[in-house]
Amino acid sequence: MVQEAEDLGVKSVWLAEYHFNMERVLASPVTIATAIAAKTSTMRIGTAVYCLPLGHPIRVAEEMAVLDHISDGRLEMGIGRGTFPNVHEGFNVSFEESRSRFDEFLEVVVTAWTQETFSFHGEHFSCDELTVTPRPYQQPHPPITIGVTSAESFPIVGAMGYPLIVNPSRVFTLDELAEHTAAYRAAWKNAGHPGEGKVGIRVPVYVNEDAERAYLNPKESAVNSITRLGNRVGSYAGRTGTLGDWAEQSRRILGMDYDDWLRDKVVYGTPAQVTDRLADLEKPLGLDQCIYEINYGNLMSDELQTASLRLFNKKVLPQLLTE
Repeated sequence: MVQEAEDLGVKSVWLAEYHFNMERVLASPVTIATAIAAKTSTMRIGTAVYCLPLGHPIRVAEEMAVLDHISDGRLEMGIGRGTFPNVHEGFNVSFEESRSRFDEFLEVVVTAWTQETFSFHGEHFSCDELTVTPRPYQQPHPPITIGVTSAESFPIVGAMGYPLIVNPSRVFTLDELAEHTAAYRAAWKNAGHPGEGKVGIRVPVYVNEDAERAYLNPKESAVNSITRLGNRVGSYAGRTGTLGDWAEQSRRILGMDYDDWLRDKVVYGTPAQVTDRLADLEKPLGLDQCIYEINYGNLMSDELQTASLRLFNKKVLPQLLTE
C-alpha cells in the first residue's frame, strides 16, 4: 500500500503505535518504518504518534537517529503521551506521570541529538557526561510534531513551539476544532515563537465514484470503530490523573450513529463531495497538513483501500491544490 502511495506522489506516510489490541498490529512503528525506508525513495516517513513516555529517552534518540540515516533523512518524528491508561500500565509506567515523562524525555532526546556530550538530572532520568551516536542525518534533528487528542493540549503545544497533529475522533467533531487551533496559535504567538505554527489533522477518508457505494462500503468498518472506541473510552470512567470526562466522551460516541459520524468525524463520499468537505475545513482550521486514514475501523479490504487511495490522489488532491 505504501509503495502504491509513493507511486501516486503521496508526500508522507504516518505510522501509529498500538499495543494490546487484537485488531491492530503496529506495536513497533520504528521497525515498520525501517522496512518502508528500504522499499521507498521519496516518501517521508512519520510516526503519529510514537508514545514517548513508554520508552527510554536515550534508546529513542539512538533508534530514531539510525532510522533517519537509513531513510536518507526522510524521518518525521511525531510524538505524544499516549491516550489510554492500559497501555501505560502494560509497560509498568504510571499514566498519571505521562505528562512529566513526556516533557522530560523530549528534552533529553533533543539534547542528546544536539550536544556532543551532556549531563541531565530530572525526575525520571539522569545521566552524566553521555555521548549519543549516531547524530541524526537531518540537522540539527528530524522535524518533531506533537499529537494532541484533548482541548487542554492545544495551548500547551503552542507554547512549546512545535507543530501539532490532531486526532479528533475521541473528543471533537471536525467543526469544533477551529477554536482549539486558534488557541494553539495564540499560545504560540504569546510565547514569542516566529511564524504561526503548523496544524495537521488526521481524518478517515473514503472515496468512490458512486455515491451509494461511498456510503455503504465503509459503513461496517466505521461502525466497528465507533463501538470499539466508545466502549474503550467508557472503561476508563472515573480514572484520576487524566484529562477530560471519559464517561461523557463515551456517552457521546456511543450516542452517535453512522450518519452522525459521516457528518462530524469522517470524510466519505464521491470525489466532488470529499473535495468540498476538505476545502471547507482547510481555511477555518488553518490546515497545513492532512493525514488521511484509508482503513478506518480496520475492516476495509485491500481492494477498497487501494481504489480509494487512487481516486483521492487522482481526483481529489489535484482540486485541493488548485484552490
